[in-house]
Amino acid sequence: MDWVSYKELTEGGKCKIILPVGAIEQHGPHMSLNPDVLIPSYIAEKVAEKADSMLVAPAISYGYKSQVKSGGGNFFPGTTCVSGSALEHYVFDVLQAYVNHGNREFILINGHFENSVYLCEAADKLVKHCDAHNISVKIYLLSYWDFISEETVAKVFPDGFTGWAVEHGGVLETSIMLSIHPELVDMSKAVDVEPASFPPYDVFPPDPSWVAPSGTLSSPVKATEEKGKLILDECIAGIVKHLN
Repeated sequence: MDWVSYKELTEGGKCKIILPVGAIEQHGPHMSLNPDVLIPSYIAEKVAEKADSMLVAPAISYGYKSQVKSGGGNFFPGTTCVSGSALEHYVFDVLQAYVNHGNREFILINGHFENSVYLCEAADKLVKHCDAHNISVKIYLLSYWDFISEETVAKVFPDGFTGWAVEHGGVLETSIMLSIHPELVDMSKAVDVEPASFPPYDVFPPDPSWVAPSGTLSSPVKATEEKGKLILDECIAGIVKHLN
């Protein structure tokens, strides 16, 4: 979009800006490094198509450090992360720039679990900064998986659901990627692993033996394009319903 068109669409704060935030992180040998960017970006675009007066900003692709018990950790080549303070300040600066353009409402769609608290900090910091300058802003922060119902979970995991914590690189993300970017998934390389089991604590430095050599925390082999479409349809409809 050229700057003149952007100015016309956003003048007077008449658009909500959707900002996808993800991460570059291994998702097993069967999938590309960027599902955490591509999935929230796709959802953002579909929400903007169905909702009123929304524009999708280019995604922030680098996220907070991959954690062993939710993303497999930083042991794998390609996983490329930033510190929490770096992410917080970067998101704050981007949102502040949009405020300076005249925008007043924002939707952050998170695609990487580890980002959550730092996005909260950035949002809180921006609201307080704007309040100090008599500017009223509103920021919605959401993670797409929070819009998946128990009914859909039962359909996607008919043999039982082991929980979101071990879904990294598993059926959920693989199914969505098969639906939106099948060219970035090679199911012939999918590794069938038992769901990860972790002790009730973290340890530093992290212990690589806690994670399967594939990097996934559960098996992706039962992922299908149809499951991905079911998940996406529900997430998109739910987000539109709450934010339109």
